[in-house]
Amino acid sequence: ATGDKVKARYSFIYKFEDGQWKIAHHHSSMMPEAQLAASSGAPAPIPDAEVRSLFSLWNNALATLDPDEVAKRYSKAPCLLPTVSDVPRTDYDSIKAYFVDFLKKKPQGVILESYVTSGPDWCMDDGIYEFTMGATGDKVKARYSFVYTNEDGEWKIAHHHSSQMPEEVVAKASLPESAME
Repeated sequence: ATGDKVKARYSFIYKFEDGQWKIAHHHSSMMPEAQLAASSGAPAPIPDAEVRSLFSLWNNALATLDPDEVAKRYSKAPCLLPTVSDVPRTDYDSIKAYFVDFLKKKPQGVILESYVTSGPDWCMDDGIYEFTMGATGDKVKARYSFVYTNEDGEWKIAHHHSSQMPEEVVAKASLPESAME
């Protein structure tokens, strides 16, 4: 057993026989959406665990400290809204330029919370991650969203938004008590 979940439609016909309800007829079939996607050549939705593993491809690219390797993880039409820049990055060159400076900090991330959504040729992983900056030992928590698209048989980052946690930007002491509940 793989643990995969399959959505299906079903029908049961029950018949009261010998003092008990018994199944007289049962039919079960895969949902037509999955069959239509399979027959159209569109890939099936990617399993949640595989979506989460796409982060490690990006994180491993960070570990190379090569901005070109990181920029290659993004799609042909990307949008990067980075943590430490107020400039949206929407092409290969601007994404690479952002990582030239960011990689000097030697960042390595770990996902703390992950929420996955997916479809036949896209998936999204959003949540909270934390970076340890190898150059200084500093830790930075941030909210993130990665939207991946399947490009030429490879999952690429089409949209990446990262923002520092508000609690780190605004001192907790200055927040009203109701905001911390």
